Amino acid sequence: MTALRSLAFNVAFYVNIIVLMIVGLPLILFGRRGVFFMARLWSGSSLWLLDKLCGLKVEFRGVENVPQGGYILAAKHQSFLETFALLRHAHDFAIIFKRQLTWIPLFGLYLIGGRQIAIDRSHGRAALTQIVAKARVVLSDGRQIMIYPEGTRRPPGAAPRYKYGVAVIYAGNNAPCLPVAVNTGLYWGRRNSTRRPGVAVIEYLPPIPPGLDREAFIDRLESAIEGACARLNAQAVAKDPLLAPVLAAGQATVDESLAAHTRHGA
Repeated sequence: MTALRSLAFNVAFYVNIIVLMIVGLPLILFGRRGVFFMARLWSGSSLWLLDKLCGLKVEFRGVENVPQGGYILAAKHQSFLETFALLRHAHDFAIIFKRQLTWIPLFGLYLIGGRQIAIDRSHGRAALTQIVAKARVVLSDGRQIMIYPEGTRRPPGAAPRYKYGVAVIYAGNNAPCLPVAVNTGLYWGRRNSTRRPGVAVIEYLPPIPPGLDREAFIDRLESAIEGACARLNAQAVAKDPLLAPVLAAGQATVDESLAAHTRHGA
């Protein structure tokens, strides 16, 4: 039954994206306002489909911790679920992404219209300098920078691999950082199509104020997010023991575990 419900959702999810992108094309003429309206519509409709077709709800905790104005949103990345779910409480955001994504038909137009931050990763450290400069403009406009500090999805319970890119952005801008913990990977795997029923949690943690040096900041960020994720994972498994093998598989991840806590560039 879970497999069939997952299949139904996956089909509906991608049909929904395509339909919204086509129908919403005229709104691009209204700039960010139109793009973000469509982004929130996509987020809300996707969460609704996930609930109705898979029995998977998303609970948002700590919403009172979300600052006003410009801030850096640094979220744990376990699945594609948080990619659209986080749009619920980010009202005027900029995501840092590979420049090549702007070449995707329709989708690229929305990225450009929403004034997102496109970078060329082949430029190495120059790309990081470019990110800091563009982030400064976004934050000074009272917008949010959305970033995944590990740069890629990690299984729930896997050893963390935080990179210095988020610390460089933080140090180069006088803005708070909002850490975000999740347990979404227990329900929406990063490399499979199964969507398990239950209640996935996205928790906004107390903001980290500006002014810390890079080392102190990255240590505080990692400690806050990883501690909260461990708590959320444990709570989910206590409610549904069937999730225990999923967590155990993540904890046994060895592909990058030797590099755990060894931070690399952006």
